[in-house]
Amino acid sequence: MGHEPPIRPRPQYVIGPDGSPLTITDLPAPGMKKRWVIRRKAEVVAAVCGGLLSLEEACSRYMLTVDELLSWQILDRPARPRWVACDADPAISDVMVA
Repeated sequence: MGHEPPIRPRPQYVIGPDGSPLTITDLPAPGMKKRWVIRRKAEVVAAVCGGLLSLEEACSRYMLTVDELLSWQILDRPARPRWVACDADPAISDVMVA
C-alpha cells in the first residue's frame, strides 16, 4: 500500500474574494447559464483553493475544463502573489499556481 495524504475534512466555509465567508450555498448554482462575471469566477477559485470544492467537482459542477478553471486563478485575491494564491491541499495548490 502506498502512502496517501490524509483526507482533510471539507470546511463549512472559506473566505471569499471579498473577505467574507463563502459557503457551498453562496456559490453559483450548478449548470449556471448566466454570464461568468469576475466575481463568480473568483468565488469558484476561492472555493477550490479553500477546499470547499475539489478541482474535479468544480469542473463537473460548472461544465468547465481544467484549463479554463486554472485560467481563473489570478482572480483569487489578486493582491496576493500567485504562489500563495491557493492554500488548499498541496496537490491542488501545485496545479492551481502552476
